[in-house]
Amino acid sequence: MSNRKQFLIAFAAATLLAGPVLAQQTFPGRPVRIIVPQTPGGAADALARIVGQKLSERWGQPVVVENKPGAGGNVGTELVAKSPADGYTLLMSYVGTQAINGSVYRSLPFDPYKDFATVATVATVPFALVVNQNFPPKTTQEMVAYAKAHPGKVNFGSAGNGSLNQLLGEMVNLNQGTKLVHVPYKGAAGALTDTIGGQIQMTFSSLPSVAGHIRNDRLRALAVTGAKRSAAFPDVPTLAEGGLSGFELSPWFGLLAPAGTPEPVVKKINADVAEVLRDKDLLEKFAAVGADPYLTTPEQFSRILREDIQKWAVVVKASGAKID
Repeated sequence: MSNRKQFLIAFAAATLLAGPVLAQQTFPGRPVRIIVPQTPGGAADALARIVGQKLSERWGQPVVVENKPGAGGNVGTELVAKSPADGYTLLMSYVGTQAINGSVYRSLPFDPYKDFATVATVATVPFALVVNQNFPPKTTQEMVAYAKAHPGKVNFGSAGNGSLNQLLGEMVNLNQGTKLVHVPYKGAAGALTDTIGGQIQMTFSSLPSVAGHIRNDRLRALAVTGAKRSAAFPDVPTLAEGGLSGFELSPWFGLLAPAGTPEPVVKKINADVAEVLRDKDLLEKFAAVGADPYLTTPEQFSRILREDIQKWAVVVKASGAKID
């Protein structure tokens, strides 16, 4: 073999090996956007902005958060699924959109598992059962007793049909034999507004989205869905403490990218998220809204998503929730 051929072969091999390394070292070379498939003010929005700001500082590039709500999160999720697989369009998703919608909707224009690369989980967030300040019950047990005494008269709001908010309410009905009436909204903000205004009595909502309302006495928290009390609201009991077992739930929120995103880029984003989750300022902001930092590898995140899709399919089937 001639020296020239040997050189070309060696050069080609070096180029192939250097490609992934170069992609990792040079990313990001321009602004990155994080799509939030829900309305502003919710947990996904709050977490995307907190994490996005820290990533922007680390990368020296703008990280732009864009809200693309609609169809229970499917509009924004589809947008990301069909975006270029280069790492410059990320999705801030959570278990409700990514693991539950596939069982609730009869058909989706994307596959919640196969059409995405799992990049990094960022936080777990308990939900809170919050009620209008004039609603008589002061505890979860009192709420159940009141609902049983007034069947079909107690309404609970949700972010929409098939949302995690709805499933939590339906789980109470199945668990306790109550007849809470579901009132769907186009996003969690509408349900919170009407709970505050008294048009409905209660709603389950992520803790970051109601933290300010609880502190300002616009809403009263009866319980949180986590396995333990939230450090942000230590006086609020868990649902288990209130007599409702099987509600140990702190959904994950995490970043995903379109399937086919280069592995070095995925690993770089994951590593950088790990770094910003150690930032003192970020941890204080998380704590203020009741979010706990939660980091996994992309491979671990993939397993979690797959298992949650299977787990929630059982819950959805039991609840009977379906959307055409």
